[in-house]
Amino acid sequence: MRRFDFVTLRLFVAIADEGQLTAAAQREHMALAAVSKRVSDLEAMVGSELLYRRSRGVELTPAGQAFLHHARRILEDVARLEAELSEYGEGVRGHVRIHSNTSAIIAFLPQDLSAFSREYPQIKLDLQERNSAEAISAVQDGIADVGIFAGHVAADGLEVRPYRHDQLVLVTPEDHPLSQREQLFLHEATEHDFVGLQQDTSLQSLLHEQANQAGRTLRMRIQVRSFDAICRMIHHGMGIGVLPQRTLYRDLRDLRLRLIPLADDWARREIVIGMRHYETLPVVARHLVDHLLQPRQAQGASFFDKS
Repeated sequence: MRRFDFVTLRLFVAIADEGQLTAAAQREHMALAAVSKRVSDLEAMVGSELLYRRSRGVELTPAGQAFLHHARRILEDVARLEAELSEYGEGVRGHVRIHSNTSAIIAFLPQDLSAFSREYPQIKLDLQERNSAEAISAVQDGIADVGIFAGHVAADGLEVRPYRHDQLVLVTPEDHPLSQREQLFLHEATEHDFVGLQQDTSLQSLLHEQANQAGRTLRMRIQVRSFDAICRMIHHGMGIGVLPQRTLYRDLRDLRLRLIPLADDWARREIVIGMRHYETLPVVARHLVDHLLQPRQAQGASFFDKS
């Protein structure tokens, strides 16, 4: 195993991507005979066939699939190492990779990351928006240092710390039959059409799960890609929806919407920070986690809160 080299790893990834030795050889600027020998030597080294040779190309064996997974991870780590070392040469002292769900990115992270950047201007932050399950997987797989996600989603193997809370609210047009309620339970709204998110997010899964537990079904009339689109559909009478209250901001002030807090216990969601192990995080990532976990004053009411 110690005789693996990066050329062979890149070559194997190219073979998996192209499905042909000839195409992989062209992509890596190698002679076909050299490619065949490297693959044969690699299979001899690991003691197992990694490729099925077919008349029209090659396919990965189960051992080849396992090798490909680790080869990609190794090459990604090396690329990140090169990038971070080059940043040190340019005077940047660190790099933290964060994957976060949409709710946190809209409601909490802008101000928190801005304050962190003012305190540590030479630490680079790489933030990517993902759903909660994807953020968890990214941390588990080592793609992200830190994940921020809904606390009700299982995060096996991760160390989790509480970050913030958000309140789920029912969003209706101002003239909707439910619009004058001060609060209500989700099951009381299930006779009406809903507008929700298109992708399989933790929020959508939570709503469907809770409706099912109450013996009801959500009537999803329209599914869109963003919180903003949900609000605009509701404004035009296409249904009602459930959103985190802190995600509703002034850029939607032209919309005639009513927010009604959900009275269900689960509607006050916990947003958490997850990492593989705090003690093994790079120092710069620990600085970020410490900053995010600092106590802060409660946020003010959202723009649409009419109470």
